[in-house]
This record gives sequence, structure tokens and C-alpha cells, in this order.
Amino acid sequence: MTARDPLALPGLPRDGEGPVFGAPWQAQAFAMTLRLYEQGVFSWPEWAAELSRQIKAAQAAGDPDTGETYYRHWLNALEQLLISKGIATPDVLRALEQAWDAAARATPHGQPIVLGKSGR
Repeated sequence: MTARDPLALPGLPRDGEGPVFGAPWQAQAFAMTLRLYEQGVFSWPEWAAELSRQIKAAQAAGDPDTGETYYRHWLNALEQLLISKGIATPDVLRALEQAWDAAARATPHGQPIVLGKSGR
């Protein structure tokens, strides 16, 4: 495996067939990260360093590092890189998170979530 191989990342939840995701948002965050890397938004060493920083910070704050929070760290790393690269601001990311939350609450179970959908 190479440094650019997402399966080479330590701690990545996986089975014999590849990455394992506990929820759709985890797969989406994974896919977005790979796509942004492929588009040259950040290098793989930048990505790995930021993910490592996020994991170490969480461990220092008491995260038991059981693997259940891995994709939360993954998402935090992605958000931090987007902010540091000037692609997004904390306010924009917060607004998107709120929009997705509203859409998820307004979506019947089993249906695809559509951003912009709210129960209002």
C-alpha cells in the first residue's frame, strides 16, 4: 500500500473487502475526501497529518479511541482542511450542518435526504 492509498491509514475501520461505514454520512465524508484529494485540493500527506492531529486532539480530550469515533475525526479533519485552504468558513460549514440536520428531520425514514427540505 502507498501513502496515497486510503486503506493504508491506521485506524480506518475495514473488513476484508475494504472500508466499513456505520452510517451513510461516513461513506459520504470518505468519498468527498478522496474526491477533493484527486482534484488536488490537498496532498495526501496534508490529509494524513490533519487526520492525525484530529485523532491526537480527541485522545488528549479523553476519546477512548475504540474506533467508534473515527469518522467524526475524519470529518473534523476534512472541515479543518477546507477552512485552512480557504474553501469554506466555519460559518458556512455550520450553516450546512444545520441545513442537513433540518432536512434529515423532515425526511421520512428510508427515504433519501434532500438538502433544502425542511418540515416547515
